[in-house]
Amino acid sequence: MNQPPVLINDTTLRDGEQAAGVAFNLEEKVAIAKFLDAVGVHEIEVGIPAMGEEETRAIQAIANLNLQAKLLAWNRAVISDIKASIACGLNRVHICIPVSGVQISTKFQGQWRITLQQLRDSVNFALDNGLWVSVGGEDASRADKNFLLDVALFAQELGASRFRFCDTVGILDPFATYHRVKKLVESLSIPVEIHTHNDFGLATANALAGIEAGCLTANTTVNGLGERAGNAALEEVVMALKRIYGLDVGVDTTKLLDLSRLVADASRCSVPPWKAIVGENTFAHESGIHAHSVLQNPMTYEPFSPEEVGWERRVVVGKHSGRHAVTQVLEENGIKLNSEETKSVLEAVRQESVQKKRSLTTQEVLDLVQQGRYSHAIR
Repeated sequence: MNQPPVLINDTTLRDGEQAAGVAFNLEEKVAIAKFLDAVGVHEIEVGIPAMGEEETRAIQAIANLNLQAKLLAWNRAVISDIKASIACGLNRVHICIPVSGVQISTKFQGQWRITLQQLRDSVNFALDNGLWVSVGGEDASRADKNFLLDVALFAQELGASRFRFCDTVGILDPFATYHRVKKLVESLSIPVEIHTHNDFGLATANALAGIEAGCLTANTTVNGLGERAGNAALEEVVMALKRIYGLDVGVDTTKLLDLSRLVADASRCSVPPWKAIVGENTFAHESGIHAHSVLQNPMTYEPFSPEEVGWERRVVVGKHSGRHAVTQVLEENGIKLNSEETKSVLEAVRQESVQKKRSLTTQEVLDLVQQGRYSHAIR
């Protein structure tokens, strides 16, 4: 099978679960891993083995599934972390070290040489045990550019197979992301991975900028779940690559909605209705002008068909509806009104919608017709 142009490394089970208030149990972790694999995600970051027995049991259960997706665990540059990953039956590890001044100052009292020593010792230990190794630069977006490059080159020299650029606190814009990542890509002979956070709402845009700069792997989470404001959303990155860049990464997009719902249920974090790709309103049309146009030609107000991501198109009747939307709803239910009656129902719909502060259900619209007792209604 040909290698896709960009690999999706999903970290819902690691960085996603680190969202405040989220805790997956073993069954949920296994279900999410199996679904990620089923839709064609290439790599799954399954967790942090060093967290303890409950975490390792879940990781071992996933490892025993023999999924097509490659599994890797997240580790600090600490040998005991690597040992914990090995004990889970994994043969791939990600080793993360801080690279910004603020991170090194806080975690290593500013002694950057110790950081590099720990990286060397942990990478060597992992390689000596036959592991595939990825190295990540934590807070790379705030690191001195020359120091970041030195660390990445050092990781490559040690034998790492990939380097992860982490916008840990989500401070970059796509332009800065592109230029910083481009320098790494041009300087390294190993692939670069992009990991972005959404603190300014730019995680997906920055992930795409990293890919445009030459990253061959994107780190994502389902629904953008993650610490603080979250991460780059799997469904957004995949669909943007497919539709904006023309890159099919091999993920079955028709199952994205079901995957989103699984993670939403497991995380107890509901998806906002306006959320891109998987939000309930993504293919819902209420505005009179929009609904009328979509009924004639969906392409007028939809960038791609709802079926492509597991949705169905909905014409919603509410405050902003026009006669065409109301007429369609009524005719679908065997009711035909004349022009004046339709106008009267539309006015009632708008008033009711404002009062209820939402769009109306089909039954509520039919109730309004019944209340009006229109003589020409045929059911």
